[in-house]
Amino acid sequence: MLYRKDDFLRMKKYNLDPPTLGEIIEMALSDHASFDQIRTLHGLGPDDVKALMRQNLKSGSYRAWRKRVRTFADRREVYK
Repeated sequence: MLYRKDDFLRMKKYNLDPPTLGEIIEMALSDHASFDQIRTLHGLGPDDVKALMRQNLKSGSYRAWRKRVRTFADRREVYK
């Protein structure tokens, strides 16, 4: 697989151990955890979480997750 230069920079930037990575992904997939909660616990902002999810989910799963987050955000004033 070929990687772009910015992919390596992103991978280095996060440098998370597998349990932490799993916890962040689980929180992001959950409808009960907001981006603010993820930032408080792990120091990653919404753009960082989106990039991390893009790297670690299959493309279809990532698109479905983003669509769900956007749909909920349109319906609720405070969501993710």
